[in-house]
Amino acid sequence: MAKLIVDGTEIEVPAELTLLQACEEAGAEIPRFCYHDRLSIAGNCRMCLVEVKGAPKPVASCAQAVRDLRPGPNGEPPEVLTKSPLAKKAREGVMEFLLINHPLDCPICDQGGECDLQDQAMAYGVDTSRYSENKRAVEDKYIGPLVKTIMTRCIHCTRCIRFITEVAGCSDLGAIGRGEDMEITTYLESAMRSEMQGNVIDLCPVGALTSRPYAFTARPWELTKTESIDVMDALGSNIRVDARGREVMRIMPRVNDDVNEEWISDKSRFIWDGLKTQRLDRPYVREDGKLRPASWQEAFGAIADKVKAAAPGRIGAIAGDLAACEDMFALKDLMGKLGSANIDCRQDGSPFDPAQGRGSYLFNATLAGVEEADAILLVGAWPRWDATVLNARIRKHWLASGVPIGLIGADNPDLAYDYDYLGAGADTLGELAEGKGAFAKVLKKAKTPLIIVGPGAYARDDGAAVLALAAKVAEGCGAVSGDWNGFCVLHTAAARAGGLDLGLVPGSGGLDVAGMLKPAALDVLFLLGADEVAIPQGHGAFVVYIGTHGDRGAHGADVILPGAAYTEKSGTYVNTEGRVQVANRATFPPGDAREDWAILRALSDPLGQRLPYDSLAALRAAMRDAHPHLTETDAAPAAEAGGVAALAKGKGKAKAAAFARGTDYYLTNPICRASRVMGELAALAASGQGATGTDG
Repeated sequence: MAKLIVDGTEIEVPAELTLLQACEEAGAEIPRFCYHDRLSIAGNCRMCLVEVKGAPKPVASCAQAVRDLRPGPNGEPPEVLTKSPLAKKAREGVMEFLLINHPLDCPICDQGGECDLQDQAMAYGVDTSRYSENKRAVEDKYIGPLVKTIMTRCIHCTRCIRFITEVAGCSDLGAIGRGEDMEITTYLESAMRSEMQGNVIDLCPVGALTSRPYAFTARPWELTKTESIDVMDALGSNIRVDARGREVMRIMPRVNDDVNEEWISDKSRFIWDGLKTQRLDRPYVREDGKLRPASWQEAFGAIADKVKAAAPGRIGAIAGDLAACEDMFALKDLMGKLGSANIDCRQDGSPFDPAQGRGSYLFNATLAGVEEADAILLVGAWPRWDATVLNARIRKHWLASGVPIGLIGADNPDLAYDYDYLGAGADTLGELAEGKGAFAKVLKKAKTPLIIVGPGAYARDDGAAVLALAAKVAEGCGAVSGDWNGFCVLHTAAARAGGLDLGLVPGSGGLDVAGMLKPAALDVLFLLGADEVAIPQGHGAFVVYIGTHGDRGAHGADVILPGAAYTEKSGTYVNTEGRVQVANRATFPPGDAREDWAILRALSDPLGQRLPYDSLAALRAAMRDAHPHLTETDAAPAAEAGGVAALAKGKGKAKAAAFARGTDYYLTNPICRASRVMGELAALAASGQGATGTDG
């Protein structure tokens, strides 16, 4: 620790802190443009100048360490002044220089109202300029369909370059030229390839990089801001939904160091246009092979007729990937009252069983725990596409520690960090379980090894056997010992962990998803936002679809009941590490659409099986009584070892087929498929010009 005097106040801080951080510890406000907590130090904007007693000139506080300061002549602590006339004059001079070439087009700039340059010009600038020369002009650059550029506004802070290079691990942006002629570019005017490129919009302190889909649609003061949870993957990234009236205008990240730090993926950020396209806003009933609009009473009546005529064992339900816990709890409750054990939340066919314990299907080490691992094995997992923000955390840890990483999968694409490609499938995993191979020795030597099992491994017919092999590897290398549980299941569906927590798996004698989709297996099938399953021709069941979009589930339905999207309801979600989080309603559903649990509650009356809750509060109370752990929000669960041992006892032989990777990163759910932006990104990916889960 080192002592320091900041504006007359003596403080004690770690010696490795920068002056900027130390001054903030003392409560002083230091302006900055280039400095960012999660990026390397550039020290090129000079806005953070402070006066250090004894220094011949103002000091850039972001680039000066506390340990490098000299004590006073009598050994007194170094003294820093952040509000002295010298510091004030220095900042005014820097601001004047920054504004020499800035176009000052605030009235037409999308950054207006939340622009760092605007704010700091008001706080630290002056009202006149001594320069009358012509301003420079820079040609706008094309860097992809997501980020709009007006490079004349650029102040060369290089935050965007450092983010793309250091965090995203994709060196697409750089600078050419020097001084006034310096320009930020992708060199060949190509689209950026990173799945996290939208974060440069938040990082840019001026209006040089803004959101292309959001351009000229709203001003920040027009928007209602709601804190919520993302459902585009299973990480549960913390987001803020900005809406105007009933329309979502944009989605921004919130800081949560344990989950997403302050980043979100492009899919999470730009999905909002899919929330208002191809929406279901009224009930439909199929007559003579065609769907026609109907009233709620008609739709409920048609469903009641079919359900009452069916035996309990001939009724089934499948929960989709975006369903909230409240919706799934109500669905399970209703199916229980109907006497059916045919219920499943595992659209991907994964073999997870809640009876084996939460440790058998959660990311037990926690997302933040990745940074404690000293060896990482990826089994059928490609985090760059399965969980983009998690991939950035793995990269950060790899950069800081050089942690060895191994991959078993069908191909070896660019994951933004170096790894050893071990093999394609279960044969390689079996060798590791037997302790064979060089990487087996790496895992054995590690004190905190991490095994990440992805959908490429477990979402197969032999998923149980593959999971058993992975669990044996974890046990054999000591990944499950003491307080450390390094066996991690990486889900890709936001609803999966919550559905397993609630027990949405077939009961005794019940059918799973594959069984329910067999011809003539059921008379009535409920789909709760289940759009990733295809109802085969001649299936024979009366299909009731509760969902948001006219997607796959609606196409094969006999009755459609319009539901609410994740931004239109308050719901509980459990992320892949078992963290319980609550999403808040930002807007209201369109037309006659209603929240899914409310639809199920209303439907229970004509079915003669009334559900015992008339409000969301009553439903949540019942759900939390049945599953008390859902009460503990925003807390990662303690590591549980029993589930891994149960998995390791699994029987069956794993097939030799390679662990395959999904090829539709931008089209994984109905909201994605309704989004014009996601469609454009998917087309770019298919043509080989953009970033995607299909490139190799």
